[in-house]
Amino acid sequence: MLKHSLRWLTGLGAAGALVAASATPAVAAVAVEPYFQDATLAVGATPTTRALSLYADEPTVLTDVSVRYDYRSLANKITIAPANGQKCTAPESGVLVCEEPDEIVLYEMAPVGSGIYGNGAKQVLIAATDEAQVGDSGDVAVSFQAASGRRGSYTSHVRVGEGVDLAGGPYTSLSAKPGGKFTVPLVVANAGDRTVTGFVAVFDLPYSIRTKDRFSNCRYADDHLVSCHFDEDIPVGTGLATTLNLELAKDTAAPTNQSGYAQFMTTADFEDLTRVRAAVGARAATPGSGPKLTLAEAPSRVRQADQTDVGPGNEYTGWTIKATGTNGTDLAAIGATLKGAAGAVVTATVGFRNNGPATLDRTNGDFEAATHTDVELPPGTTAVGVPDNCWLRQDTTRTYLCASEMLLVAGQTYTVKFRLRIDKVIPNARGAVRVNAPCECPSGGAFKDDIKPANDRATIVVNAAQGGGGQGDDDGDGDGGGGGGGSLPITGAPTTVIAGIGALLLVTGAGCYLLARRHGSRFTA
Repeated sequence: MLKHSLRWLTGLGAAGALVAASATPAVAAVAVEPYFQDATLAVGATPTTRALSLYADEPTVLTDVSVRYDYRSLANKITIAPANGQKCTAPESGVLVCEEPDEIVLYEMAPVGSGIYGNGAKQVLIAATDEAQVGDSGDVAVSFQAASGRRGSYTSHVRVGEGVDLAGGPYTSLSAKPGGKFTVPLVVANAGDRTVTGFVAVFDLPYSIRTKDRFSNCRYADDHLVSCHFDEDIPVGTGLATTLNLELAKDTAAPTNQSGYAQFMTTADFEDLTRVRAAVGARAATPGSGPKLTLAEAPSRVRQADQTDVGPGNEYTGWTIKATGTNGTDLAAIGATLKGAAGAVVTATVGFRNNGPATLDRTNGDFEAATHTDVELPPGTTAVGVPDNCWLRQDTTRTYLCASEMLLVAGQTYTVKFRLRIDKVIPNARGAVRVNAPCECPSGGAFKDDIKPANDRATIVVNAAQGGGGQGDDDGDGDGGGGGGGSLPITGAPTTVIAGIGALLLVTGAGCYLLARRHGSRFTA
């Protein structure tokens, strides 16, 4: 569901981590930046859960972490309390200081395929008091400090609004062939006791589900529907409905089940989620230029007050589309042919290509790879630069296991670069590249339905004899007697751009604050 993709993108929660991919403390101090999402609260509602997210340039570990929540600008209007029983104190009214019981392991982005989430502080509960009134607002300054003097702060905006309860319509199942068109219902109801004045539908659609429509009140990332804004009212006890015209991409794997979801949010809750987007310069999704998408029998009225959904858990609707027919995936290994004298450092660009016809989509909330690849070094060589998504297999000295991205698009090539030092010239020294390699991880690691397993293996040849190259080989790059070199990420369509297309709407508002600010933005909202 949308919340599962959001959990991955925001780095909340934790799943089983591969031992070989666990983080190690950085040698030098790494920049760490915090993010704390805005909130709209309602008097008498269940407290809102928030957590301080922390982002780093590279893997690092924070110890002896304390977090300070300063909400004095909203004194007597809101309360902030620990959610998980951690040790907290209130040195003065409107201030809460919490000690983190464990070290916090941080990533800029979790290692691809590792099953590891980013991390942050323990959750707290934010609630409006009986003295709060609709329209009250103020800032919450959240700061942290850790061992070695590391510290940082972020200011979040909190306001008091009306409590409403949006509910999604029933889930729907249907079928279509790859490239086929279909229509799904979009239904929302008011399950609360106050009229809803405007709302947003946020879509979590997989890579395979596309649309050609371009409604003026919706936003799109290429052919992917991201969100739709509605200013219609929903009176108490009533519902509104429309339909969406969608289609499956021609490279959808079949037979498979493709699931999509929509989450309904109040306008204020959506603003809380995405306010940081503009602040970090994120690129917005493109609004449509066609007619407005409307809901049946919906009067248009002006939004009177900020509202927040106080009945979370029922605000989703979804669709399961059975992709019919047969459309499989062929992953073909890519090797390398290298040349160099003793002492030279050469670069082996190895990996695989998705020959299609289907895209392999293993996007999931546990951030596991779609497949894994073994890279066995040729004799007489030593790896002096290893990609971040590769690690030495246990009980071996020459074979590395590399995790792929979660989404492997048909027609795309996915390679990594190993920097190899030639310790001894051995004519026709051979290593190997094996895609769909087994892995001790929850998914098993291998893609077991490859339609052409005969090309899953290629060779790495160093100083090939005449005609000594191998099938699937590519030329590598010689670097003379250069230094060790660094690791390079797997290439292809970036996971952060195309995994969980719909949830990209949420990225800069709820998760990749640091990434969006530093890297310009590949993210859409």
